[in-house]
Amino acid sequence: MGIVFGDLGTSPLYALQDAFVGGYGIDASPDNVLGVVSLFIWSLLLVVCVKYLVIIMRADNDGEGGILALLALAATDNSGVVHPHRARKLFLLGVAGSALLYGDGAITPAISVLSAVEGLKMATAAFDPFVVPITVLILLALFAMQSRGTGRIGRVFGPVLLLWFAVIGALGIWGVAHRPESLQALDPRWGVRFFLAHGLHGIPVLGAVVLCLTGGEALYADMGHFGKRPIRIAWFSVALPALVLSYLGQCATLLQSPATASSPFYSSTPPWLLYPMVILATAATVIASQALISAVFSMTRQAMQLGLTPRLHVIHTSALEMGQVYLPSVNWALMLACIALVVSFGSSTRLAAAFGLAVSGTMFVTTILFGAVAHRRWGWSWTRTAFVTGGFLLLDIAFLGANLLKLLDGGWIPLLIGGMISVLLLTWQKGRIALAAAAGEKAWTPEAVAAIMDSLRNGSCSRVGGTAVFLGARSDGLPRALLHNVKHNRVLHANVILLTVETLFVPHVTEAHRVEVTPLADGVWRVVGRFGFMEEPDVPALMARSAQDGVPWNPADTTYFLGRETIVDGPNPALSSWRAKLFGVMVRNARSATSFFRLPPNRVVELGVQVEL
Repeated sequence: MGIVFGDLGTSPLYALQDAFVGGYGIDASPDNVLGVVSLFIWSLLLVVCVKYLVIIMRADNDGEGGILALLALAATDNSGVVHPHRARKLFLLGVAGSALLYGDGAITPAISVLSAVEGLKMATAAFDPFVVPITVLILLALFAMQSRGTGRIGRVFGPVLLLWFAVIGALGIWGVAHRPESLQALDPRWGVRFFLAHGLHGIPVLGAVVLCLTGGEALYADMGHFGKRPIRIAWFSVALPALVLSYLGQCATLLQSPATASSPFYSSTPPWLLYPMVILATAATVIASQALISAVFSMTRQAMQLGLTPRLHVIHTSALEMGQVYLPSVNWALMLACIALVVSFGSSTRLAAAFGLAVSGTMFVTTILFGAVAHRRWGWSWTRTAFVTGGFLLLDIAFLGANLLKLLDGGWIPLLIGGMISVLLLTWQKGRIALAAAAGEKAWTPEAVAAIMDSLRNGSCSRVGGTAVFLGARSDGLPRALLHNVKHNRVLHANVILLTVETLFVPHVTEAHRVEVTPLADGVWRVVGRFGFMEEPDVPALMARSAQDGVPWNPADTTYFLGRETIVDGPNPALSSWRAKLFGVMVRNARSATSFFRLPPNRVVELGVQVEL
C-alpha cells in the first residue's frame, strides 16, 4: 500500500481543487462539478485500471517494470540481443522519460506534504504564516531518515496508508449519504457534457484531472518488488474504491457549497475531525513522498548499471532485499530541490501547475515505448499496435497539451529539471564514447590477441608468480592497463586474466550465463562476466565463479590492475568545450572502480594515463 499506492492515494488532497481555482479554474456550478468529478473517476478507470494494470504491466522485463526496464525491453529482440539502430532511436526517448521522472520525484514530496499541512489553515488563519516553515521541517526530517532504509521507514509508516484509505473512503460515504445526487458523477456522460458545454475552453481542466493519476508510473516501476497479482488485488479491493468514494464525497461537498472549491478535501471533513485528519494526511503524504524518493534511488541505480550515469556511492540498507538502496548525493540533491520548490511556490495550488507536466510527459513516453515493445518484441501488427496505443496516446496528448498551457505558471519547472538531468545523462554517454576512442580502446582479432600474448610471453617480459587481473571495457581487445604495465614494468604474472564486466539489458542474469572463459595462451585467460541492470557487480565473486571453469584464482595472491584516465584538452576536441569540462567534473566525482566492483583495496594497482578530449 505505502510503496505502490502512496502517490495515487494522496492525490485527493490537491487534485480536485486545482480544477476550480487559479488562472484556469472554472465556476463550481453543479454541472461543472459533476462533469469534472466524472472525468476524474473515468481517468482512473481508463488510465490506471486499463492502461497500466491490464496493458502496460504485460510488458515486464523479466518481472521488472519502469521506464528504463521498458527501454531495455524495446531495444532488444526476443533473444536479448541489442539492436544498436533501434537502441539509438529509443535512447533519447528513454532519457527524456527518466529525466521527467526525476522532476516528478522532486515535486511529489513538495506538493504532497504542503497540501497536507495547508489543512491547518482551515482551522484558523493564525496558522497561515507557519504552513511553509512546517512543511520545510517535515521535508528535512523525511530526507534525514532516508539513510535508515526503506524497510525500517515502511514498518513505521506502512499501516498508516491503509488507515488513510479507510478514512477517506468513510468520509466519501458520509458525503454521498448527505447528497446522493453526487453519484451521478459515475456516469461518463457527465464528462462528455462538460466538453460539449465548454468546448476547447474545457481542455485546461485536464491539467487538474491528470493530478489524480500521479503515481501510475510508480505502480508500474514497483512491479518487480511485488508482482502483478498482489498489485492488482490491492488496487481493485482497497485503493480504487477509496479514491472513487473520496472524489464522490468532495463532489457532494461542492454541490452543497460551491464556495468550498478552494479546499474541497478538508471542507468535506467534519470540524471535530480536522486536526486528526491533518496529522493523518501529513503521515500519508510522507509515505507518498517516500515512494517517489525510493523510485528515484532505484532508477538512478539502474541508470548507473547501464552506464548512463557516473558511478555513485550506493549504500545497501537491507541485508535481505537487494533493491533497498540509499544514494546520499541523490538524496540531498532531491531535498534541496523540494525545499526550493516549497519556498518558491508557497502553496499546493501554485505548485500543481508544475506537477501535471511531469506526470503527463512521463505517461506519454511510457506509451510510445510500450508500442515499440508490442510491435517489435511481441509481433503485433501495426493495426493492432495503433489501435491499442493510439487510444492511450490521445489521452496522453490531451493531458500533455492541457499542462503545456500552464508552462509559464510553473510548468517550466519539470522541464528545467528534466533538461538538466538529460544534459548530464547525454554528456556522460557521449563522454564515455569519446574517452574510449581517444584512449585507443579498440577491438582486436583473436589471432592478433594470440600473437601479442605469445610475443609478451616469449619476449623480454619477466614472469613472476601470482595472478594478475586486468579490467578492460571490451571483451574483444586488450585492456589498456595490461599494455601500460608491460610497457613500463616489463613484467607479467604467471597467470594473467583479462576481465570484462558487462551489464546486459535484462534485470538479472542466470548463473549459467554469468561467466564465459576463453583460454588465449599458456597462463592467459579471457573472462567475461555478466550482470543484469538490477544487480551489483562483484568481481571477487565473479572470479570465484570462473575458478569453477578452470581459471586459476587464489584471492591471497591476486592483484587487480585498473586504468585511471586523466582528461586534458586536446588539439582536436571530440566534445564541445563546455561538455568536455562537465564530463571532466563528472569523471572526477565518480565513485572509484575499486569500490564499485567490490575489489579489495590493498590488492589494487591503478595505472594512470592522460587522455586528450
